[in-house]
Amino acid sequence: MKVLVIDIGGNSVKLLVTGKTDPRKFPSGPALTPRQMVSGVLKMTEDWNYGAVSIGYPGRVRDNRPVSEPVNLGHGWVKFDFKKAFGVPVKVMNDAAMQALGSYRGGKMLFLGLGTGLGTALIMDGSVMPMEIQHLPFKHGTYEDYLGLKGLKRLGIRKWRDLFMKVVTRFITALELDDVVIGGGNVNKLDKLPPGCRAGDNTLAFRGGFLLWDKHGPRQLCIHSKAPSRAALKSVTTKKIGRRK
Repeated sequence: MKVLVIDIGGNSVKLLVTGKTDPRKFPSGPALTPRQMVSGVLKMTEDWNYGAVSIGYPGRVRDNRPVSEPVNLGHGWVKFDFKKAFGVPVKVMNDAAMQALGSYRGGKMLFLGLGTGLGTALIMDGSVMPMEIQHLPFKHGTYEDYLGLKGLKRLGIRKWRDLFMKVVTRFITALELDDVVIGGGNVNKLDKLPPGCRAGDNTLAFRGGFLLWDKHGPRQLCIHSKAPSRAALKSVTTKKIGRRK
């Protein structure tokens, strides 16, 4: 069965279908409604055949449907019937959780998506647990207020980088993590990663979407290798991923 994966972001909606390697996309934004999203997807995939759809949604999801409106898009998502709109079975998953699933190697892994907002998801032994760490109180706002795009613009690149390093280090200790993947469009704005962290790849969100429909299930297929031990993570040297600005 061919699957169409839709990754909804604050700046664009990205699409990929089984058997293709080049994603397609169209602009998103604060006024995008679910009906407009579906219309744009159908228009851009007229020459693609598929029997199921996976949607990475930038908000809380439960029982295969959004349960809260997205912060960086338009309204009307919670009650929208995606299955009826696409005419095929649909699975909806938090967008950070979908990319986390595609990035998973084993053990207890935290995914942090640095984009318009801050996406978070935790995977333990192949089981995906979407989280809302980004909305927990932090200083005079939330973690998302400081580490999302608005925080980057307000703090400036140097203070934002320093704060990110401190926050991630706290997460690693508090959650006793084996692995941390940092993805999203703004990961390239970091000049280095904290020890024990690796840079993600946004295209892995598509892999996560495909895994949702695999007959063997994501628990078995998403594990490619053994997770590193905590001792090994402590010995990891800081990885350079860009030049300090």
